[in-house]
Amino acid sequence: MTSTGSFQAVSNTGSMPTGALPTGPVPTVTGAMPTQPTSAWPVSGPVSGPGHPRPHSGPPLAPPARRSGTSVFALVLAIVLLIVAGVQAAFIVNLQGRLDKTEDKLAQAQQTDESRLKALEGRADKLEAKTGGSLDAAEVAASVRPSVFRVSTKYATGTAFALGKEPAGGGTNLITNYHVVQEAYERNERNVSLERTDQRFGATIVEVHPDKDLVVLHTDEVFTRLNPAPEVPKVGEPVLVVGSPLGLEDTVTTGVVSAFRTLSGEQLMQFDAAINPGNSGGPVFNAKKEVVGVATLKAREAEGIGLAIPITVVCQTVNNVC
Repeated sequence: MTSTGSFQAVSNTGSMPTGALPTGPVPTVTGAMPTQPTSAWPVSGPVSGPGHPRPHSGPPLAPPARRSGTSVFALVLAIVLLIVAGVQAAFIVNLQGRLDKTEDKLAQAQQTDESRLKALEGRADKLEAKTGGSLDAAEVAASVRPSVFRVSTKYATGTAFALGKEPAGGGTNLITNYHVVQEAYERNERNVSLERTDQRFGATIVEVHPDKDLVVLHTDEVFTRLNPAPEVPKVGEPVLVVGSPLGLEDTVTTGVVSAFRTLSGEQLMQFDAAINPGNSGGPVFNAKKEVVGVATLKAREAEGIGLAIPITVVCQTVNNVC
């Protein structure tokens, strides 16, 4: 079917007949076509013209500058730190002042204590000089007897005691009279026996001084060593003797210093404490438990006359003992 002034619909299964083009006039469009805007973004706002300001065409305008809060905080912090530092400095100055005052008080107190101590020592020295020293025989004997031994050879018996400094090789050195071990020494016998109660220890003759009647014995055993007195006692001072008279060990007698004598060119201390054969080589003590001499002789036809080698002579004669 044909229609003048219209298109013929095309069938899905048919084909267009040859020469069947439309013969009528081409329709014309009478309405206007819509137009697209020429700008990519819509324009808003008033159009420039008379009475309207020209829009800004430069870079975007920034708001007016504001005062920084960081500067204010830093200023406040600095002020606070200055105040803290000032307070600390004042505290330190105050503390230093208090310390200085305390040190001054301590120094004054120390001087006062030293003065009191010197005064007490002076009074004690005066009291001791007046009384001649107070010797507690029981206390002195109990303290010193463990350091005193009976010394025996095949030929004689006497007394020996531990004294002085510790030997470099260890063990203990003891003092006795030379005449106690003389016969054994002259027979080239160097070993002796130290005895105390039911105990026996070996010892060796290591140093002899025949002219001073002194001998040094050494044992590998360790015994408590007695202390030598720094000086000889005064006449009239009390003394105590420990020894083994007639082999009776741990015998204690007391007396006083009677005098100082010079016999055969040797200075000896005379005392009235009883001694007998076997006391030779034994220690004589003062009230301070210090050795003041070595008992060595007694008068044969008298009582109460004993003689001892002063401790000063022992210290000058024997090496490393005082």
